[in-house]
Amino acid sequence: MISSEKVLEIFRQTGALLEGHFILTSGYHSPHYFQCAKVLQYPTYNTLFAKEIAEHFKNLDINVVISPAVGGIVLATEIGRLLNARTIFAERENNIMTLRRGFDIYENENVLVCEDVVTTGGSVFEIIEIVKEKKAKIVGVGYIIDRSGGKVDFGVKQVSLAKVEIEKYPPDNLPDWLSKIPVTKPGSRNLKS
Repeated sequence: MISSEKVLEIFRQTGALLEGHFILTSGYHSPHYFQCAKVLQYPTYNTLFAKEIAEHFKNLDINVVISPAVGGIVLATEIGRLLNARTIFAERENNIMTLRRGFDIYENENVLVCEDVVTTGGSVFEIIEIVKEKKAKIVGVGYIIDRSGGKVDFGVKQVSLAKVEIEKYPPDNLPDWLSKIPVTKPGSRNLKS
């Protein structure tokens, strides 16, 4: 299994671990941001991470791999290919995570949820609710970076390749040093579809 240190080294090498002042998808502010698209653009790394995650779920008869749009799509597609499973994604419509584009999940299917980075797990929890509404079975959650340092619990088998606890602050309680840095919001939460 790849070590957390090696994963973080790859992120640094590809410029995917950013430093500055960022608003995370969760709404928290942080001096660090994992821009997974910058590392996943390289097929070698996408396949490496996908293989590491898929290995943990290969014997669970996965029917569907699902991710939230946009961040998890590239990784989930490769994991789905490796597990020979249908791969779909959910996206926000009127600020509600939903299945669109003709995607569906069928009753009793075994579903693996994939994401690139988890901080609070909000998007993954929304996906889990969609799967439950469809009366399918969540068999696990796989993701590259666990920013919670292992604190988020999805109630199913979960695998992350790197657990890190990077400081994050609520918007109404920023340290002075961070508030002096110009803020950027690099995530995909507010993209128009």
